Amino acid sequence: MALINLREFYPWYTWDEFVEVPDVVAGELFADRRYQKTHERKMRYHKVHSLDAEDGTEEIASIKISSSPEVLLEIKEQHCQLCQAINSLPEIQGKRIEAHYLRGLSQVQIAKNEGVTKGSVNNSITRGLAAMKIKINNSEIQAYYCP
Repeated sequence: MALINLREFYPWYTWDEFVEVPDVVAGELFADRRYQKTHERKMRYHKVHSLDAEDGTEEIASIKISSSPEVLLEIKEQHCQLCQAINSLPEIQGKRIEAHYLRGLSQVQIAKNEGVTKGSVNNSITRGLAAMKIKINNSEIQAYYCP
């Protein structure tokens, strides 16, 4: 069994959280991280720009290439605030918001996976977003540290 820090692998963890995982899982996590870093270096070195506009990658790439450091810092701070806002929610709300908005699952798919009604998922997501909005607008969440 290997001991890993979830903060190293997931951007929404802003604190150290150590968990024990089988060696195979730890190996895959480390291999994936190495692959991602290698891929980013190759993209940067070759200045690769995709013409595929399906997933919004071009918009993100154009922001990163053409923006000033101030804009990039602001985008990173917003990302950190969103991650912290999701982490401040009850676990079920956070998981459902992540599944719907980050993984792109429909509310029906989430309800089917969890064995609950679509109305329950919809209600949970709506309440979670409202709570996140309040926390961000009231400046309860600060982007102190975000990997």
